[in-house]
Amino acid sequence: MGDNLDPKDWPAFRATAHKMLDAALDKMQSATKGPVWKSPDVLQTDFEVSLPVKGKGIEATQQQIETLLPYGVGNTHPRFFGWVHGAGSTSGLIADIAAAAMNANLGGRHHGAMLVEKQVVAWCREMFEFPDGASGLVVSGTSMATIIALKVARDSYSGMGQKVGYASESAHNCVARAFDMLGLDALRSIPVNAAFEMDTEALKSAIAADRAAGLQPFCVIGTAGSVNVGAIDDLDAIADIAAAEKLWFHIDGAFGAAGMLSDALRPKLLGLNRADSLAFDFHKWLHVNYDAGFVLIRDKAKHRAAFSDRPDYLAPATRGLAAGNPWPVEYGPELSRGFRALKIWAQINEHGVERLGAAITRNVEQAKLLERLVNEHPKLEMVAPVAMQIVCFRHLGSDALNAEIVLRLQEQGIAAPSTTIINGQLAIRVNITNHRTTDADLQVLVEAICRAGFNPP
Repeated sequence: MGDNLDPKDWPAFRATAHKMLDAALDKMQSATKGPVWKSPDVLQTDFEVSLPVKGKGIEATQQQIETLLPYGVGNTHPRFFGWVHGAGSTSGLIADIAAAAMNANLGGRHHGAMLVEKQVVAWCREMFEFPDGASGLVVSGTSMATIIALKVARDSYSGMGQKVGYASESAHNCVARAFDMLGLDALRSIPVNAAFEMDTEALKSAIAADRAAGLQPFCVIGTAGSVNVGAIDDLDAIADIAAAEKLWFHIDGAFGAAGMLSDALRPKLLGLNRADSLAFDFHKWLHVNYDAGFVLIRDKAKHRAAFSDRPDYLAPATRGLAAGNPWPVEYGPELSRGFRALKIWAQINEHGVERLGAAITRNVEQAKLLERLVNEHPKLEMVAPVAMQIVCFRHLGSDALNAEIVLRLQEQGIAAPSTTIINGQLAIRVNITNHRTTDADLQVLVEAICRAGFNPP
């Protein structure tokens, strides 16, 4: 195939690489400008071609890649509000360049990239106040982290009979998906209270009923940041119940766990450090470029026992490339793993947790500002309390009107909120997890919603 190994090819390759780098930097520098989202339909025919028999070369390939840059999902823009997507950071590009050049496999072996991942694991233990004996693994996201955590929970449970788990009715669907993929027997959906937090009395009643029926409760899943409204379950109370009932306590902290770095949110996360396992994402509220999730397990021995299976060709050694044991492959299902840890390490190393936490606090304050703007406007109404950074409200009118408002804002590129259903009504859902968002962006959003509402379809 060749790899531009001929010295005469390198100047042309470097020039092409520089063009791509300049285009990427221009894209990042202009992240706050232009429309939030543009339909990629204009590119469709360019990416509906037959399988190439002869390649077009690096320059033509770079040019086609560059055409994609204006057509992202929009999450780098300060008025991308629809989903809990991190905004990324410019320094992530530097880490990704180095990771691509190294092309390291983080499944195992003894090399420099492994030192970085081990450092990230140690930092996560400290960040979330887990004990020194805790283990962790960089993964693609909270969905994979949840599968890993619940497999450890399942394998650690010695009871016989049908195993039952518990999560609130507001829990992310990755929990139910993990139960399905792991062949777990039953997941009970526990009602929520008026603040959309798990009803702990209902949890205790459900556990008692299952025990009376001869079933075997084995885990309870708390949510630190529900999808619809950002609610945080009473993690400390759930930890007490789990301890009394001898259940595994897992927390889905996809975005909410990062609140441990925020003075405004840390008190609401009391009990998070008592979990047996925690799943969360660096690519959400900590702004590491996609993808970068993490699973943290309190008991390293149980974690390793659930996955460690080293065949002869992966036998450990005390010297050489097979040293550096134990390997990450012993803590998860993947042997082939990219160097995600580098961009995580770079983000924390560059900014520090104080600055990252301050950005989270600022988003929380902006959510309260948006709530105030909604309450002050006669044509808007709140439909759920603001727990963290998600604000759910409506324009006074029909569900169809609110849905149309959101579509118009997206298609016009003004802003990108989303919709959800709260207490049977369609609501406009605004998530604020972008370090580029300003208070002025929230004013633009409210004014645009009201303009669209005054001109219904």
